[in-house]
Amino acid sequence: MTERGRPILITGANGLLGQYLVKVLIEEGQFLVATGRGVCRFLHAEVFKGTPQQAPSYIYADMDFTDPASIRHVMDYWKPSVVIHAGAMTQVDPCEEDPLKCYQVNVEGTDLLLDAAKAVGARFVFVSTDFVFDGAAGPYKEDDTPAPISVYGQSKWEAEKLVMRSGLDWAIVRTILVYGTPFSGTRANIISWARDSLQAGRTIKVVSDQWRTPTYVGDLAEGISALLRLQKQGVYHISGRDFLTPYDMTLRTARLLGLDEALLVKVDASTFFQPGRRPPRTGFIIDKARRELGFEPVSFDEGILLTLGLTER
Repeated sequence: MTERGRPILITGANGLLGQYLVKVLIEEGQFLVATGRGVCRFLHAEVFKGTPQQAPSYIYADMDFTDPASIRHVMDYWKPSVVIHAGAMTQVDPCEEDPLKCYQVNVEGTDLLLDAAKAVGARFVFVSTDFVFDGAAGPYKEDDTPAPISVYGQSKWEAEKLVMRSGLDWAIVRTILVYGTPFSGTRANIISWARDSLQAGRTIKVVSDQWRTPTYVGDLAEGISALLRLQKQGVYHISGRDFLTPYDMTLRTARLLGLDEALLVKVDASTFFQPGRRPPRTGFIIDKARRELGFEPVSFDEGILLTLGLTER
């Protein structure tokens, strides 16, 4: 998968996907440089088999990928054979409210990493989003034309174009509404939110006019690992297989856990004020990933159980 003696470098390693990438790749015997801002937030977690102290196959490095000096310090020392760029500013509304910061992180940061990857001859894998599409005609396949309708979506599409034009050995993995439980730290997700609210007897309003194919984080990490192992290039859509609204997701959670679904109230997205526009109907056609990567995601019901720790893979 990688050149002998040269590691895989991951950005955004403190995040949900980053933690699962560390786990999956470590278990495959890869040597990793996991990077993030500040201290390693999963240092004492069971991020992979064993503990960090027992696993010399990864190190954590503090790296700000919007700072050229910080990038050079890490990249020049480790000279990775692969860069997986999973770090990003991903919250739609903060991106809309601060487009300059969004552009700096998502576009300029990607450009800096591409330059650094060129300098050391690294392959580049970029994690992107369904928000590059306008949601008028989903589900989407890889060669459909992007038409973002938010600052966040536009920033990711601009970054994608930089990757495509880089001249590097590159791959872009687009995904949708990634959910799961981090090994360390907390991260809200629609499943635990629905469970906690319904267990407390609270009525919750849930959007019923936006469609997605939500993605279990473990599936996404394994899909990226397969892409590396098989040395694939180009754009891949990696997501879940169930085409659902947020209301559908909470309803399935309620039914699976035996909670009161009458507490769920269907509403339109217009009920909530959100600065950033959301595409109404995305979802991915994942035939290419199935065919070329052997990718097969869990059902959303299985993902609920995995997220809540009620079953294991």
